[in-house]
Amino acid sequence: MIDNLITALGAEFVQLSLTPIVIGTLAAIACALPGNFLLLRRQALIGDAISHVVLPGIVAAFLVTGTITAVPMMLGAGAAAIIAVVMIEIVKRLGRVEPGAAMGLVFTTLFAAGVLFLEITDTSSVHIDVQHALLGNLESLIWFDAEGWGSLVDPAALATLPPQLPRLAVVLIGIGLFIFLFWKELKISTFDAAFAGAIGIRTRALGFALVVATAVAAVAAFDAVGSIIVIAMFVCPPASARLMTNQLARQVGWSVVFATISAILGYVLAGYGPGWFGSPYAVSAAGMIATVSGVILILTCLFGPQRKRTGQQAEA
Repeated sequence: MIDNLITALGAEFVQLSLTPIVIGTLAAIACALPGNFLLLRRQALIGDAISHVVLPGIVAAFLVTGTITAVPMMLGAGAAAIIAVVMIEIVKRLGRVEPGAAMGLVFTTLFAAGVLFLEITDTSSVHIDVQHALLGNLESLIWFDAEGWGSLVDPAALATLPPQLPRLAVVLIGIGLFIFLFWKELKISTFDAAFAGAIGIRTRALGFALVVATAVAAVAAFDAVGSIIVIAMFVCPPASARLMTNQLARQVGWSVVFATISAILGYVLAGYGPGWFGSPYAVSAAGMIATVSGVILILTCLFGPQRKRTGQQAEA
């Protein structure tokens, strides 16, 4: 009887919870990896900007194709993200303003344009709404054909996985390869752009490639987990990792650990936490994952080994 109960619980977990946890973890790591370099370059808010500007791209893709399937939405959102990156660079260089001011101007303008498009066209009749944009649909990414742990080695069952999982896996592998192949160039240009240019590293092209990788991660994660997780994962795990070490390689490793903990613990607390306090309801997984990442950041601010040194450097 106990064996049957364990089997039933395992089958339920694999079907209902395993894929959302894996997808949330993949999205969190994919955003945290480039977030380390954005943080050190003082461009962390560019992830926030990209998360906002995908809306007009999604709306434009629907107007052109007439569908809300994944491929047109991804292409439209990706095009909007790249356009936003170019606009930020143009505003920053021609207007001679700070990068933060340029990002603020561009992403608020494009987000407002996306909302305007929703109102003046018939796209408001389809499922493109604020809740989906902010919170995603992580809880609904259920693996319907899973019958237990054996489904993990069943090709027929694997073929029915939610499409967001293999999509995010490919994006994560691509970002990982980009960072691995250009590790030396990214490291040098992040800490000393002038020296990097002097030894022949194309810093502008490399910086643009990093932002494009950020845009790809944001767009891939947007459909599954929404903008809340995307924004939080670009900033919180890298910032927490920075407070744990002053070595870049270790910082990247810590950020992956913190992103994974945030995704797993956040999903568990969202689904089962309210029940521990007698509530029959659950809370948003995206919001709870972002909350856990924020709590980790607070803890590292209070107890991280590098908190004092980081503060002294910032003051200097």
